[in-house]
Amino acid sequence: MNMYEDANTMTREAMDNAMKSLSAMTKGFQQITSETADFTKRSYEQQTAMIEKLLQAKTVEKSIEVQNEYAKTAYENWIAQMNKVSEIYTGIAKDTYRPFEQTASMALRTGTKAAQQTAANAEAAMNEQAAA
Repeated sequence: MNMYEDANTMTREAMDNAMKSLSAMTKGFQQITSETADFTKRSYEQQTAMIEKLLQAKTVEKSIEVQNEYAKTAYENWIAQMNKVSEIYTGIAKDTYRPFEQTASMALRTGTKAAQQTAANAEAAMNEQAAA
């Protein structure tokens, strides 16, 4: 293969890898959207349950207890959700970068091959010049 064919192959591979990367990113953001929608739905359900319990409370102490319980549960659920979203973002970053690792590796191989070919051509030219 010559350098032009190598460059063409490398460009095609880079475009394929860019599309794979974009696909992984899109899939990850869809997963975050789905998780956020589910979390929001669960939060509204928990709020509704808390309001029902609050309306049934007969004393101020019971009302405070219901509110404290809700605040604790809501905070714990929010922390769990943020950890889950953080893990998804980490996965997106890894999956998005992975195709570019292949492109960089191929570019390095192609560059090394081109440098070796150039060195061989230079050596051959020097040998011809020395023989003349």
